[in-house]
Amino acid sequence: MGAETLSTAKRKWYQIQRFQTQDTPRERTLINKLDLLIVPYAFLAYWVKYMDQSNLNNAYVAGLKEDLGFQGNELVQLQTMYIIGAVVGQIPFMFLFTYVPMHWVIPFLDVSWGVFTLLQYRVTGFAELAAYRFLVGWFETAFFPAMHYIFGAWYRSDEIARRGGVLYLGLTLGTLTAGLIQAGASERLEGVRGLAGWRWMYIICALITIPIGILGYFVLPGTPDKPNKLLLSEEDVAVAKERLQRDGHVTEGKFSWQGLARIAKTWHFWGLVLFDILFWNGSINTSTGGYLLWLKSLGRFSKARVNELGTISPALGMFYTVAICLIAMAHVLRIYLAKQEAEKVGSPAVRASRYSAVAAFKKSRVQAACPSTGKARPRLEIKTADSIMATKG
Repeated sequence: MGAETLSTAKRKWYQIQRFQTQDTPRERTLINKLDLLIVPYAFLAYWVKYMDQSNLNNAYVAGLKEDLGFQGNELVQLQTMYIIGAVVGQIPFMFLFTYVPMHWVIPFLDVSWGVFTLLQYRVTGFAELAAYRFLVGWFETAFFPAMHYIFGAWYRSDEIARRGGVLYLGLTLGTLTAGLIQAGASERLEGVRGLAGWRWMYIICALITIPIGILGYFVLPGTPDKPNKLLLSEEDVAVAKERLQRDGHVTEGKFSWQGLARIAKTWHFWGLVLFDILFWNGSINTSTGGYLLWLKSLGRFSKARVNELGTISPALGMFYTVAICLIAMAHVLRIYLAKQEAEKVGSPAVRASRYSAVAAFKKSRVQAACPSTGKARPRLEIKTADSIMATKG
């Protein structure tokens, strides 16, 4: 193993390395370009997604319950309507990933959920609000897998963790922002133009969301098989395909029901399902609704203060997310470097023995620990993009 690779292998976990030694100057230029296009937008869009998802809880404790006369479990039912929309919309939108350019799909989703977020400011009853929550869930559901599909379409396995971590910071920031917006609206906009503070909160959230959605049409690069030609040259796309294919990725193909059936027969798929069930049901990062309701029940705080206190948990979660990302990145890099070392050793016997330690990683494309505000998420990120692309049935 060369001195440069050895130096890289001995790098401490906190010593972040943007590029690998085999990346050419042209590839590094492309990576920088992709980072400037994809990562900031992914962060911003995920930020407004969670702001629009969690703002129901903030509105509820800021007067929505009393103004609309909600009782019993109607808040839970509204949250359930969002989940139903998300479940129903997941597969139809994912089917579009390999047929419609992603730089059209994702901005369309963003703008659409922004419109239905805006419409919530005018609700007069439970049924109307439930319909809007269903549609917000319907259009938001595909965003997370869509962004990871784009990550997998442009980046190698060892490059995804830090980008995914920046994306995930948007989750905690979105929950935090919704609380701050509602606190400000309750304190300064209550009664302005005859609207309650919680109604202004929906207007403000939508005015942030819709422009960010429109921005996506101009900054998302698409995928190598359907690139945004306004942003990437043919040389950019060729370089991207070559570096990914060199690393074992598949860059072309179509989603099909036959391909989905084949994926469902692999253990990787069911491992991902199991981990996701445990993660989403065991974590509290999707909302702080219970905490907000408890604070309100104490009767000691104003509407604004309740929402301000509700931002503490997501604020702490941002630091946790960064820490887990650094750990995950170090883990993936260590495995990736071990694979490189094994491929450089001349003796087939030595190469086989060293490579066995990372064979499972190469085969299943495990992406280590995707962070959360609740607990570490050992996400089997099976390289969904590769798996779907590889099934041309």
